[in-house]
Amino acid sequence: MKPARQRLLSALFVLLAAHLAWPALSDQQLEKAIQERFARSKIAPNHFQVRVQGGVATLTGKTDVLQHKGVATRLAKNSGARQVVNRIEVSDAAKQKASANLATGRRRAQIKRGEARQARSQPRGQ
Repeated sequence: MKPARQRLLSALFVLLAAHLAWPALSDQQLEKAIQERFARSKIAPNHFQVRVQGGVATLTGKTDVLQHKGVATRLAKNSGARQVVNRIEVSDAAKQKASANLATGRRRAQIKRGEARQARSQPRGQ
């Protein structure tokens, strides 16, 4: 085996062993870590509830911002949850707003880019 390949495999084994030896958080510690992470984030006003059992975090609550549901999942996962069950409900108003933004967003971006191109193509001073 080539020395470079052997070094790479050795490094991978060391990383794997370190990952497996990493102390897992208890369910209570993980729940507290997720709640603290939520409290420090922009989604704090939503007051989502967190329950952890067997390393699996279950998120519940309601939000008026569609993106907060995904943010909550990522925060829980990054806090150490093995799996996240997201039962956060998004309000109908938030769904309608997101749908309207999708319908008009692409067109709005195309117009802005087109306007910028027109401004660049005109000679200066006109």
